[in-house]
Amino acid sequence: MELQKRRKTPTVYVGNVPVGSGYPVVVQSMTDTPTADLEKTFQQTEALILAGSELVRWTVNDDEAARAVPLIIERLRKAGYQTPIIGDFHFNGHTLLRKHPDCAQALAKFRINPGNVGKGDKHDDNFTQIIKIAIENDKPVRIGVNWGSLDQELLTSLMDENAKQKQPKDFREVMFDAMIKSALMSAQLAETIGLKNDKITISVKMSVLQDMVTVYHRLAQQCDYVLHLGLTEAGAEVQGIASSAAALGILLQQGI
Repeated sequence: MELQKRRKTPTVYVGNVPVGSGYPVVVQSMTDTPTADLEKTFQQTEALILAGSELVRWTVNDDEAARAVPLIIERLRKAGYQTPIIGDFHFNGHTLLRKHPDCAQALAKFRINPGNVGKGDKHDDNFTQIIKIAIENDKPVRIGVNWGSLDQELLTSLMDENAKQKQPKDFREVMFDAMIKSALMSAQLAETIGLKNDKITISVKMSVLQDMVTVYHRLAQQCDYVLHLGLTEAGAEVQGIASSAAALGILLQQGI
């Protein structure tokens, strides 16, 4: 089967690694260690790098993890590894990044989940704080929407709107709309705050293979942002590998 031409995107530099349509696809992995455990996180990160991971993501969920980030990165650099490290933030990223500026400086990229960055007015306030810190530190951001933690206020609003239609969509279709809208609204808000589009990547992760293919295909038609592809809750070992490979293979063949 002939590969389709890749959709054109800006180039986002994650540390020294370019990501976008002008460059080969980049492989990213994530540790499952407590980031506050310096030794375990270093060892697993090293193993991932040696296995071929070009970017590595760590969870940064509390003060201990935020304090550990620059220490582990310094050790990696001393060991000769230049692989960029991405910080994964949920709920309290705005607080941790402001409280620990050395963590913000050491990371190559921030991941934000619009579904748990805050509720109501605090949602935009907390999101804005993270984006401003990214701008101050010249860091790119991934806006990572996940079906399991989808913005419930947005989903409810779309469900209510859908219920008023003469021919309502089924729940699955409304969920796809909500995933895409959450990602694009957040990306557009980030640009309004001042983050350039070559500092933004977005993702819309689903747990069902066909759902993932559908939602990414629709998203790709609506924007030119760099897309981070991934299947969430893919399963363990062989199941996870097979599901992820199948989903990614379809999207890559489509030029996404």
